[in-house]
Amino acid sequence: MNAIALSTRLRQKLLLEGKEYLFFNGTSYLGLGSLEVYGRIVESNRQRWGMHHGLSRTNNVRLAVYDAFEDFFSTQAGAESAALFSSGYLAGIAASQYLYPNAAQCWAAPDTHPAILPPGVPVEPSLSFSQWTQACLEKAARLPSQKILILGNAVDPLKAAVHTYDWVLPIASKHEVTLLIDDSHAFGVLGNGLFGTYSQWKQEGIRLLVSGSLGKGLETPGGIVLGSEAHIQGIKSQPIFVGASPPAPALLQSLLDSQELLREQHGKLKELTSFFHQQSSSISQIQGSSNFPVFVYSPDTWAEKLQEQGYITSSFSYPSSSSPKVNRIVLSASHSKEEVSALLQILTHLPATL
Repeated sequence: MNAIALSTRLRQKLLLEGKEYLFFNGTSYLGLGSLEVYGRIVESNRQRWGMHHGLSRTNNVRLAVYDAFEDFFSTQAGAESAALFSSGYLAGIAASQYLYPNAAQCWAAPDTHPAILPPGVPVEPSLSFSQWTQACLEKAARLPSQKILILGNAVDPLKAAVHTYDWVLPIASKHEVTLLIDDSHAFGVLGNGLFGTYSQWKQEGIRLLVSGSLGKGLETPGGIVLGSEAHIQGIKSQPIFVGASPPAPALLQSLLDSQELLREQHGKLKELTSFFHQQSSSISQIQGSSNFPVFVYSPDTWAEKLQEQGYITSSFSYPSSSSPKVNRIVLSASHSKEEVSALLQILTHLPATL
C-alpha cells in the first residue's frame, strides 16, 4: 500500500481524488483541530500573543504566558514545578542529560522513547515490559545500595499498552531511585484529568520526573518536564533550556483558555474508547485496552481493505523501513459513535487472514 500524500491539513474526514475517507490515524486524541470554537480561541490568542517568541526564556524581555502555563500545568499535575520546551523530544533530552550523570546505574525499558535515552545506555528490545521489570527487580536485589535511574514510557503506542511503575517501590526501599517517564501519549488522555502520570502518582520515596510532548493529545507543538523544584531549576540552568526558543505563546494560552472544552473532549474520548474496546473484544485480531484510544490489529492486509471501504488507519514499518508493519486504529474525540460503529461493522466481517 502506497503512502498517502496530502495537499491540505489533516482532518477526521479527508477528501482524496473525489472520495471521502474517515481518518482513524495520527495522535489527535482530543480532536481539538476539528473544533471551530477552538480555532476561534487560537486566532484570538494569535493576535494577542503571536505564534512565535524568538527570545530565550532568560532574556530581559519575557512573556508572562510561559510562567503561567508552567504554573498551571505543574499544579494540575501535582508537581512542584515545570519547564517548557519547543518540543517533547527536546524536553526528554534535557531531562535525561540532567539526570544521567548523577546515576550509578541506568536501566531503560525495551520501548523507551529515544528522547529520554542517553547515548550508550543498553536496551533489550527482545524483552517484554514485564520480563524487563522482573530483570530490574532481580538486579536491584543483587546490587549494593546506589543511585539508580530508571527510564520508560507511560504508554507503548505501538502495542497499545499502558504501563504502570508500582513495581519500582521495592527497589526504592534499598536504592536511591529516580524515575523518568515519557508521557507524550499520556498527556490529554491518562491520569487525573488531562495531566498524565504525575497526576496519579502515589509512591513515596521515588524521585519522579515526567517529560513529554504537548503535540499529541493536546495538539500543541511543544514539550514539558514535570518534577521537583530542585530538579526543574537544575534543568532550566542547562544551555539546552537557556539557549532555546520556547513554544508558540498563542497556542499555550489557547490551552489555558480551553480547559472546559478539553474536559468535554476527554469525556467523549473515554466513552468512545470504552465502547470500541467492548464491541471489538470478540475480534481476536484486535488488541487494546479500555483506557487508551489506540488498538493494534493484524493482518497487515487489513489496512488496504479498510482503505477500500473508506477508512484510513495507521499502517507503516517502524522503527525502520525494514521492520515489520505496525497496524493501528486510532480513535479521536472528533469521531462520532456512529462512525466508530460503522468501522466496527466492517472489522467484524473482515476475514481473519488475507
